[in-house]
Amino acid sequence: MKNPKPISRRSFVGGTALSALAGSGGIAMARSLTGAVRPAPVIDGLSFLPDNLDEIRQAGLTAMICDVSQVEEVRDADGTPRYQRNFGVNDKALDAAVSRIDASDEVFLATRGSDIGNQPGCAAFLQVQSCETIGEDLRRIAYFHDKGLRVLQLTHHNDNKFAGGAIEREQSGLTELGRAGIAEMNRVGLLPDVSHGSVPTILQAAQASRSAVAYSHGACRAIVDHPRCITDEGIRAIADKGGVIGIFMMSFWLTADSRPEVDHLIAHIRHVINIGGIDAVGISNDFPMAGQENLRQLGNDNAEGVKEYLGWWRAMRKLGIPGYEDDPEHVVIPELNNLSRMMTIRTALLEEGFSQEEVSKIMGGNWQRLLVDVWDRPNPHLNDPPIVRSAISPHYERL
Repeated sequence: MKNPKPISRRSFVGGTALSALAGSGGIAMARSLTGAVRPAPVIDGLSFLPDNLDEIRQAGLTAMICDVSQVEEVRDADGTPRYQRNFGVNDKALDAAVSRIDASDEVFLATRGSDIGNQPGCAAFLQVQSCETIGEDLRRIAYFHDKGLRVLQLTHHNDNKFAGGAIEREQSGLTELGRAGIAEMNRVGLLPDVSHGSVPTILQAAQASRSAVAYSHGACRAIVDHPRCITDEGIRAIADKGGVIGIFMMSFWLTADSRPEVDHLIAHIRHVINIGGIDAVGISNDFPMAGQENLRQLGNDNAEGVKEYLGWWRAMRKLGIPGYEDDPEHVVIPELNNLSRMMTIRTALLEEGFSQEEVSKIMGGNWQRLLVDVWDRPNPHLNDPPIVRSAISPHYERL
């Protein structure tokens, strides 16, 4: 492999400001866990800290799961790109994110579900998108938790030491390290995220975890048959555990139609509800706060903007990865590639006949319920000994 080149996740997908939503007015009212009447939360299940933190207010967000990881691009000898999140880079990235948040009036570092709506600004629950950051040292799970991390994704596209990724020729599931890692996440209070996981990874993680798990961002395979999308079996497994599936904005995984529209996003929301129930679905972005920057600069010309993805897409085809047989035609739903996406989605859901109560759950209530379940309920495992590699065998055990 060639030497890795550090790049931020934000730089990887782009993102700058665009004027849009001036608040969350008009959101349906719902009762909070404490019984007081408050606006229903608007929660993004996967976003990033923008360069201009005022965009968070403009987006009307009450809370967000915020990926702070940085990607190292590594190319195989044949030029195939791989994207890794290693410890050193991401330890510094987490510190930098916490410092930016602490200095802002627009966002605050949240550590419990009950933090949502309890102080001014948007509650940010920090996430890293891959256990590559942990390596084989499970002590890093508690280390990152102490620094403010609250969500940890098992893998990103490819296999790693914890679990099998979705974008592989052969599918594999949790490793022994992965099972031990999930147990340690449960102990300290990190939410396991199975986005980008293989089918076996998703099913095995949902079964192994003593808490609910999240599929923070993705789409439904029953609609778009691609390994990056979750199967109905995976939806049921997560829903049965009390988890949430976040439907994201990457349009080539939302529809095979030549023109992506808001209705395509709504179709995935409906499908999750049909399979897992109304409590199992949420909204996620997976683009920068203001949208995919290059597409915005192109006036959301998908035919032109998709070209930046074709190199990676065709490299996966060359490797024989299923789902990459045909080139994508688009990247974004133009109406959602901006700061007002959450209000646009809310309006579309109401127009499609969803009730106010259902809309409140989809727009943030389900995320809030999950985060409270994981972090505010008594944790019976908190005083368990940590899990480490045995000194006399290759296996992992409690101290």
